[in-house]
Amino acid sequence: MNVDGTHYQSVWFDETSDRICYINQNFLPFRFVTEELISAEGAFRAIREMHIRGAPLIGVVAAFGMYLAVKESGAGTDPWVYIESWAERFTSARPTAINLEAAVNRVLTALQRIPGNTKRLLATRNLALQIMEEEKENCHRIGIYGRELIRELSKARKGKPVNILTHCNAGWLAAVDYGTATAPVYLSHDEGIPVHVWVDETRPRNQGARLTAWELLRHGVPHTVIPDNTGGLLMQKGMVDLVITGADRVTMNSDVVNKIGTYLKALAARDNSVPFYVAAPSSSIDFHNDIPLSEIPIEERDPDEIRFMEGLAEGKVQNFRIIPEENPVVNYGFDITPSRLITGIITERGICPANMSALSDLFPGRTS
Repeated sequence: MNVDGTHYQSVWFDETSDRICYINQNFLPFRFVTEELISAEGAFRAIREMHIRGAPLIGVVAAFGMYLAVKESGAGTDPWVYIESWAERFTSARPTAINLEAAVNRVLTALQRIPGNTKRLLATRNLALQIMEEEKENCHRIGIYGRELIRELSKARKGKPVNILTHCNAGWLAAVDYGTATAPVYLSHDEGIPVHVWVDETRPRNQGARLTAWELLRHGVPHTVIPDNTGGLLMQKGMVDLVITGADRVTMNSDVVNKIGTYLKALAARDNSVPFYVAAPSSSIDFHNDIPLSEIPIEERDPDEIRFMEGLAEGKVQNFRIIPEENPVVNYGFDITPSRLITGIITERGICPANMSALSDLFPGRTS
């Protein structure tokens, strides 16, 4: 998407120099910094330390990380043991998002059929590039289907801006290009359909305020940043026409695991008869249909994300303590929104009601 008129992806591969480049999201919105992934360890740390974030993106970076692991695997150890060890590490880096596990398993399965490190290296690079391009195309198609929802609402509002509420960052920064929840917004805006986005700040890491708002500003999309708990009031006042969020994992029952606070937005939307949609490519769907919700790993993150806030002061990005060290803190990264609260799932194959039958019909033969 556009950054002040220049097209960027959140990650890209420079084939002429064999470099994997990415936007380090930890510097945004104060500085625009691009860096390179030069080792499997570097890719792991970029995922774990949230230099890159967003379910589709971490899957792509994990695939490139596997390429780097294959590259390193001939240095003094059994290559296959080395590759498998990195597959395990990447899968453990961010356990809630199914995209990461799916991408790593896809690479590992492909490598099992390929003898010799030279052939493995080329195959892994090509597969990582394929996964990246698939994510871009799938998000673009999500945008096409989601745009129809916005177009119909625009007709009903007789040309007045359609007010869309988002949560966390499900933009192009999180998904190589276009984004998931933002793809319909960008395609609508670029077509001339008037839209306005309510951007949840998304505590504790402020992905909405720091990333989504930055994206929308650079692309010229009208938006307003709001505290997380403002969404319910806006819905009560009739100021929200549509809620679209992303997903870190969609079960075959259409229950959705996403950034903490998504469940509360869905409850408010249901109470106020506001349509609540989840935008998710197939890489975010957990096709294992026998996993109880209680067994889905919910990442519990560093309490210091709650105790401190990061901001700009005197020209420098600094951490500020907002809670005394003595206060106990719990920091769950995700919650689960049950399918009964979800109007529909927007995928690259279309929009379906939030139930197993409809999702299975869109993706026949994928369940296990």
